[in-house]
Amino acid sequence: MTTTTQAAGCDTSDMLTIHALFRRAFTDVPRLVRGVVDGDTARAAVVGAQVRELAEGLHRHHSGEDLLLWDTLEQRAPACALHVGRMRAQHATTAAQLEALGPLLDEWLPTATAPARDALAAHLDDVRDTLLLHLGEEETSILPTASTVMTQREWGALHEHGMASIPKDRMLLQLGWILDVVPADERAGWMRTNLPLPARVAWRLVGRRQFERHRALVYGERR
Repeated sequence: MTTTTQAAGCDTSDMLTIHALFRRAFTDVPRLVRGVVDGDTARAAVVGAQVRELAEGLHRHHSGEDLLLWDTLEQRAPACALHVGRMRAQHATTAAQLEALGPLLDEWLPTATAPARDALAAHLDDVRDTLLLHLGEEETSILPTASTVMTQREWGALHEHGMASIPKDRMLLQLGWILDVVPADERAGWMRTNLPLPARVAWRLVGRRQFERHRALVYGERR
């Protein structure tokens, strides 16, 4: 085996953490939108920014799978083609839903009126429902096959693709949202496994407090 060749077989468990993040986030945002009082443009701006960032993150995540995952699975595991076809179709549905978010946000944010708020929240319900179905099917139908036919380097490229387009000033906040869905007693081990020492130090010195303030703002929590 050369230095540029790896045997097939990879650990796909990191995807379960990302899926947990999206499950929680897209379950919470319809409630956050509905919780904005009619006319409260300041609160709408906070919640709207969270919706946009989540939509961008989900689009980035799906784009990586479209680019790096589906063709590989179809080529190496032809029996998985039917499942891959469903994944592609669900991505297309989600992409259309995410594209429609922009106009709904643009209508709501300037005045934060109740009708616009309710239309946005109802649409986010639809995004959530599509996403929850998709994530569950991906975990049962795709991840087991990917773990046997892809190399660890190929799987790692999905993570690299996702990280590459995150603004540097949002990196610690993104880390915070991930850690927020990791069970408390597993976080230290998760960080040792997934983060280099400089990132762990940055989290302890700066990131944790920065994220706690940000999370409290998004969820309207008193500090």
